[in-house]
Amino acid sequence: MDTTTAQKTLCPSARPELPESVVFGVIGGTVDKPHVTYLPQSQPITNDLIAMSAPVTPTEILRTAAPCAALGCQHFDGTDCRLAKRIVEQLPTVTEQLPPCSIRKDCRWWQQEGKAACMRCPQVITDNYSASAQMRQAAAPTV
Repeated sequence: MDTTTAQKTLCPSARPELPESVVFGVIGGTVDKPHVTYLPQSQPITNDLIAMSAPVTPTEILRTAAPCAALGCQHFDGTDCRLAKRIVEQLPTVTEQLPPCSIRKDCRWWQQEGKAACMRCPQVITDNYSASAQMRQAAAPTV
């Protein structure tokens, strides 16, 4: 293992066009009840993968992660991800067991909120144009 390469904290709701993005889940379910199915291993985002998602945006059907932008993100308060906090505070759990997530050890939401974030994560879709009022409120950036 290369000890000069630091592990990066990953945002599990990042845009796929960001550098070092990976896909770690595929969105299925229904418009009213979407659900993430987690991949056994995250995969690098490629132009071919993005093109295959057309005509929808990649984040309507894929859960992607990228290194946390920290202060470059509207959800980051300098210490914590406010999005992760609001998801835990405002959304119901949707699973009774930890999902089999390939990015968990590096995930900011896991590191910050622990199991509570993971129990809500399968319902999070980055580009959800049919989101409930509760989901829209949880996802809205605060300043």
